[in-house]
Amino acid sequence: MRTSTPNALRTHPSPDQLQATLMRAELAAWVDRLTVTDGAHPTAIPRLTLARVSRSEHPVHTICEPAFCVLAQGSKRVLLGDEVYLYDSSHYLVVGQNLPVAGQVVDATREAPYLGLRLDFDVKDIATLALDLKLGGGLPRSTAQRGMFTGELSASLLDPLLRLTKLLASPEDIPTLAPLITREILYRLLKSPDGWRLVQMSMVDSHNQRIAQAISVLSQRFQESLRVDDLAAEVHMSVSSLHHHFKAITAMSPLQFQKQLRLLEARRAMICEHLDAATAGHRVGYESQSQFNREYSRLFGAPPARDIKRLREMQLGSVGG
Repeated sequence: MRTSTPNALRTHPSPDQLQATLMRAELAAWVDRLTVTDGAHPTAIPRLTLARVSRSEHPVHTICEPAFCVLAQGSKRVLLGDEVYLYDSSHYLVVGQNLPVAGQVVDATREAPYLGLRLDFDVKDIATLALDLKLGGGLPRSTAQRGMFTGELSASLLDPLLRLTKLLASPEDIPTLAPLITREILYRLLKSPDGWRLVQMSMVDSHNQRIAQAISVLSQRFQESLRVDDLAAEVHMSVSSLHHHFKAITAMSPLQFQKQLRLLEARRAMICEHLDAATAGHRVGYESQSQFNREYSRLFGAPPARDIKRLREMQLGSVGG
C-alpha cells in the first residue's frame, strides 16, 4: 500500500504560513457558522459545497468527480485503490478524474468538528484557462500521472477561497463575483508547484484525455461484460497502452475500476431501492451470487445484508441525533 502524505511544515513558520494560519481560522469560523448540522451543504454558489462532521466515521465509498477539496478544520483519509491520501487544514486535495474512492473523516468531535469545502470544476475550464495562460507547451504528453494529488494550502489559495465563502453572506453579489473568484482559484492552482499536473489532465488528445474517455465508457456501461480490446479500440489506444496509462491515473486496472462501479451501484440500489443482494448483484452484471458476495465483502468489509443493516442503523442514528 502506498501512502501520500503532505510534507510537514517547517519548525519556524514563514510570514506566508502565519498569514495562512489566520486565514484558515477565519475560514473555519465561516464554515462553522454556515453549517449548523452534520452533512453536506450545497450553497448558492454553483459547484461549492460545505461539509460538517462531528464524529469520526467509517469509510464512505463514492465516485468523486473533478474537484478542489479543502479542510478548514480536521483531517481526512482518502483511499484510491490500494493507495492512501491524507490531508488536513494545511493541505488541499485535487481530484482530476471521476474516480471511485473511499473517504474517511478522522479525529472529528462535536467540540472540534470536521469542516470542509469542495469546489467542483470542469476539466474544460482548466483547459480554457491553461490555453489563455499559454501553459502546457513544454509538458510531456507521454507520461500519465495519478488523477489525484495533495498540495500545500498557501495564503495565495486561501485568500480567494475565503472571499468566495464570504460571498454567501451577500447573495446579490454571487452572480457577478463568484465566477471571477472561481476562475482566480483555478488560476492559483495552475500556478502552484503541482499545477502542471492539472494542465496535463486537460491537454487535448493526451493520454489523460483518452483515459477520461475510457472512464466515461465504463461509467455508462459498467453492467456489460468488459472486453478490454473493445475499450482500447473505442478510445484509440493499444491494449498495453490502455492498461499502463489507466493504472497510472486511477491506481487500478479497467476491470478493477468496473468492479468498483458495479459494487457501488449495487450498494446504492440496496439502500435506496430496497433491493435484495441477489437482485442488486444481477442488475449490475454479476451472474454468480457467491462471487458478488465475496467481492462486496472485500470492498466494504462485510457481506451485503450485514453492511446494509449497519448503514441503515447509522442513518437512523443520524436522524435521531
